[in-house]
Amino acid sequence: MIKVGDPAPAFEASDQEGKVHTLQDYEGRWLVLYAYPKDDTSGCTTQACGFRDNLASLQAQGAAVLGVSADDAASHRKFDDKFSLGFPLLVDPDKALMEAYGVWGEKQAYGRTSVGVHRKTFLIAPDGTVARVWPKVKVEGHADEVREAIRELSA
Repeated sequence: MIKVGDPAPAFEASDQEGKVHTLQDYEGRWLVLYAYPKDDTSGCTTQACGFRDNLASLQAQGAAVLGVSADDAASHRKFDDKFSLGFPLLVDPDKALMEAYGVWGEKQAYGRTSVGVHRKTFLIAPDGTVARVWPKVKVEGHADEVREAIRELSA
């Protein structure tokens, strides 16, 4: 399990437009990496739109936002287009990124066990270490929490 102070696991993944992103690309700035279960579902849409609505203020704090789920590029593109998200949604077909961050695995919902994405957010500091982890995200107001954490940690 990834803890605060750990080096963030390196990754390489393409987004909904086919652009490749690596952890190194974000060196020297804050990176919000959030994992979510499914494009265009109620909770995931609320969470993504929260980041969209806070994107300008997060960027003003020197932060970038990346989402990741098990959905493919076409699904991510449709989700981004529908809600004008304006930030990259990473495609992870072999689940390497999600497994490295501990967000892919068994989970319980409504008394059933399944395998999928756990909704978690990682705030990666400009030096590449994990500055904050939200292991159980409440989607409403989450982007505000992240923005406030960056403000506190930057002070």
